[in-house]
Order: sequence, then structure tokens, then C-alpha cells
Amino acid sequence: MKRIAIVILNWNGEAMLRQYVPTLLRHSAEQADLIVADNASTDGSVPMLRSTFPEVRVISLEKNWGFADGYNHALAQVDAEFLLLLNSDVEVTAGWLTPLLDFMDSHPDAAACQPKLRAEYQRDMLEYAGACGGFIDRYGYPFCRGRLFETVEKDEGQYDTPMPVFWATGAALLIRQADWKASGGLDGRFFAHQEEIDLCWRLQLMGRKVYCVPQSVVYHVGGGTLPKSNPAKTRLNFRNNLLMLYKNLPDAELRHVMRWRCLLDYVAALEMLILGRSWGDFRAAIQGRREFRQLLPVYRALRRDVQQKARCTELPGRKAYSLLWQYYIKGRKTFSALPD
Repeated sequence: MKRIAIVILNWNGEAMLRQYVPTLLRHSAEQADLIVADNASTDGSVPMLRSTFPEVRVISLEKNWGFADGYNHALAQVDAEFLLLLNSDVEVTAGWLTPLLDFMDSHPDAAACQPKLRAEYQRDMLEYAGACGGFIDRYGYPFCRGRLFETVEKDEGQYDTPMPVFWATGAALLIRQADWKASGGLDGRFFAHQEEIDLCWRLQLMGRKVYCVPQSVVYHVGGGTLPKSNPAKTRLNFRNNLLMLYKNLPDAELRHVMRWRCLLDYVAALEMLILGRSWGDFRAAIQGRREFRQLLPVYRALRRDVQQKARCTELPGRKAYSLLWQYYIKGRKTFSALPD
């Protein structure tokens, strides 16, 4: 058994698998076991894998569990020191695993890390979903080294220093199996979107750290299964972000932050309707808040459990400022322009 198990969660992604699995095999097979966990695809993904890539292990799940619970069910069937969650639309590069593994070996405080993500179709640009590691502002808005809201930077080596971050992207996330099990894995109720941020938050509350290791580079298509403008994604992002805040915020901040988010969410929904002229996204934002309220009875117990297990209060990468204020009022459009 190899130290790393790379697990791709697939749902009707036959074309992506055909395109990117050969590069993954070429640059990873010597160091890692390669696994595709299939979320009950109907497009021929599984027969194609078994006939074209017999060296790849296939885990067939009985239904589409979504991203979060799909990985929970799949990784329960995997045994390796390190688990690497990898999107099907990621192109890896020669030697990409070595910097990640070396870093984890030399940093026992690290529960998880990510490589640098560049954009597949603009290969000199950092990639929206992960760039060089994720952060979060006081009110729960996530951003990256190299991406603030819709502003994505060109990769000029400006963020090539390994450093602690608040969250590592689920597109290419390396985590110790021991930390995965101790954290309980991803929150399956999220289904998809922001579940990796929630996981990283819980890991840090437990006293563990999350890093970006930019010496490892991969290329990510992004939005391979759900376009960014899709109302379903809007609903999940609003709902899951609120659930994450409610579960993980300390008592001293919870009421203040949630009040502000109520105001900011309705302002954002109106902006979608008036400026974006998107009735679907407007309704999705409102529905996301409604579903959050409906799930509160379940999450009260989860919140108590998370808060009781918390060992750390000062978390690297959780910023005290408002990103909205810094970006729109102060005009700071890049990560390096933000306050320390």
C-alpha cells in the first residue's frame, strides 16, 4: 500500500476522466494509489474506466451523494496515511506530489495542504476556486491569495511562499487520514459548496493547521459540473455559508455576525435582481436563507459539539476586517493590498 491515495469523486464526468486521468497516471502512479469514486453516474464513466484505465480502482456508490457525503462514503473504504481529494477537471504536473508530501512530513502540525492552482484555459493566471490558499473575512466571505471576489490575478510568483491559510480548496486537498477521521470528514448536509472551508475551520478549532504549498502546481478547469451562474450553486453557497458560520463562530461573535449577514444577504439578492437581472439567482439566495433557518434545529446540536471540542480561538487566515469594505470602498483589489 502506498502512502497517498488520490481519490476523484465522479458524477457523469466521463469526458473529464478521459482527458485528465492519463496525465494523473503518468505523474502520480509511482507515489499514489489512484481511485475514482463514482456517484452513480449514468454516462458510461464506470465501464470506460474499467476498460481504458484498469489500473485505477473504482468505488461504485449506490446513489449520487453529492460532493460532501460522496467523499465521506468513498473515503470510508480507503486506507492510506494521506488522502488526496482531487477534482476530475484537474491537470496535474510532473513532480506535483513531492512538495506536498515533503511539506507534510516536515510539518507535523499540518492537517492538510493544497498546491497552487492555475487556470487550465488561461495558464498564466491563478484559478478562481483555490489560487494560492483560502482566507475568510469577519462576516464569512471567502477569498484567496490571488483572487478577491471576481478579480483574479496573473501568477507572477507573488504568492510562492508556503504559509498557513484558513482553508484549502477541495479541488486538490491533501489531508492526513488521522485528521480526516478525527474531524468527522465533510458535512454531508452541505451536499456541495463550501464544505472544505467548514472542514478546515473545524480542523483549526481542534488545534491543527492548514497550508498552501505553491511549489506544487496543478491546473484546474473549474465549474466543470456546475456553472458559476447556476441558481442551484447560488442557493447552496448562501445556505452553506450561513450553516458554516452558525456552527463554527465563537459565542462572542455569533449574534453580531449573523445580524450583519442577514442585511448583507438581502442586499446581495437585490443586487442580483436589479443589476444582474437574474430572477433565478435572486430566488435562489432567498431560498438559501430559508433552508438555513429550516436546518437550525439540527445544527444547534452540531454547534454545541463543535464548540465543546474547540481548543483554539486565534485562527490563521480568519481576518478581522470586512472584505466588502476593503474591496468596494477602499478599492483594494488584490490580496497583497489588503491589511495584514
